[in-house]
Amino acid sequence: MDTQWPRYEVFEKERPDWPHRNAGSVHAPDAEMALENARDVFVRRPHCLSLWVAPASEIFSMTAEQLAGFDWRSVPAGPDSEPYLVFQKQTQRAAETFVVHVGEVEARSHAEAMSHAVEKFGSGGVFVWWVCPARAVTRSEESDVSAMFAPSESKPYRQPHFYKVIAQLREIKSKASE
Repeated sequence: MDTQWPRYEVFEKERPDWPHRNAGSVHAPDAEMALENARDVFVRRPHCLSLWVAPASEIFSMTAEQLAGFDWRSVPAGPDSEPYLVFQKQTQRAAETFVVHVGEVEARSHAEAMSHAVEKFGSGGVFVWWVCPARAVTRSEESDVSAMFAPSESKPYRQPHFYKVIAQLREIKSKASE
């Protein structure tokens, strides 16, 4: 029996003009708790406007090499089309190891969504593709922004100058040398 909670991928949006980017993952019993865990883990320092979480099991991922050898014609598709979110990893720089949300496609399966994503967004310079049904993503609400993200903006105790240690050490040293 597996006792591990499901893994959720976390996507954060730091500025209005930036897309959601993958920040990492959290384990949680459900999506709401994953959203709260994501806030606690990933929104401690950076400014954040929005968080999304998606079950890792709902994300279909392929590298550029896998895409080159994939036979799209052999993939069965479901009966109804639905929106899929599309993410790309566009660089190999160590500082940017995340995938970035680039848009949406309509598809009947993960594989069909991948096919449409490659057609719509082009494959040049993309190292990794992720697609995920939009229905699987739990998103922070705009009305929750102040409650979820504002507390992380004012935490002076995180800064070393908040602690007057140097001044106190100087005072102790001056008293000791008298």
